[in-house]
Amino acid sequence: MRISGRKRLHLFLDPGNRLEIGESLAPVDPLKFKDSKKYKDRLTQAQKSTGEKDALIVVAGQLHGRPLVAAAFNFEFMGGSMGSVVGERFVRGVDHCLEHRMPLVAFSASGGARMQESLLSLFQMAKTSAALARLADVGIPFISVMTDPTMGGVSASLAMLGDINIGEPGALIGFAGPRVIEQTVREKLPEGFQRSEFLLDHGALDMIVDRREMREKIASLLSILTAEKPAVAYIEPVTPEKHAEKSELLAAAYTSLSAKELTGND
Repeated sequence: MRISGRKRLHLFLDPGNRLEIGESLAPVDPLKFKDSKKYKDRLTQAQKSTGEKDALIVVAGQLHGRPLVAAAFNFEFMGGSMGSVVGERFVRGVDHCLEHRMPLVAFSASGGARMQESLLSLFQMAKTSAALARLADVGIPFISVMTDPTMGGVSASLAMLGDINIGEPGALIGFAGPRVIEQTVREKLPEGFQRSEFLLDHGALDMIVDRREMREKIASLLSILTAEKPAVAYIEPVTPEKHAEKSELLAAAYTSLSAKELTGND
């Protein structure tokens, strides 16, 4: 059963102490795009039906008292498609993590890049991936949770870049859909192809976690990923000169001992 991004964050985060990031950002229509319907009309309809300005919600909050940033896609908003606002909100969430040294958790539910924004939407794949690289460079954890469905440009960018990649049970995860692939390769795909269980069996996911266990599992993972690493003791390398010096000292020590001291006999 699919749930909205806002409800997912409500269930995932601790009550209170929440700050929504990029809330004021709203999509525009710079290309004046029109297919069977104008893009601006599609936006108006999606905003009215969901009560959201766009398809991604980013919130700074806490999980079992641990500060973090959580982002969740809303599939009901134009199929959770990633456009300029989605990309910018995600990057602002990463920036908040960098500024405050806190981990990031993202819940994906998307059909991919938003075609009504053309190259502007495809650019978000590189933009979000580059932001996550900055997060990785300083060792801040990113956990990616892929829900049903996670497809297209979202799966080919931010969704698969987690330090830990999690799938919900039965989630459809991939780039092109199975029907498109079958029509292209003209072969019957294996049963369960692109479902989270199939991906786990083939090494594309780290684990599958039921929604009811998500809070506890991610809290446990974050406690491991953010644990203080023990200090590494410095061991001075033994150079040939140092080895020879120690050998000479040891030989001198043995020479100075009497036979009685060496054997322990009277």
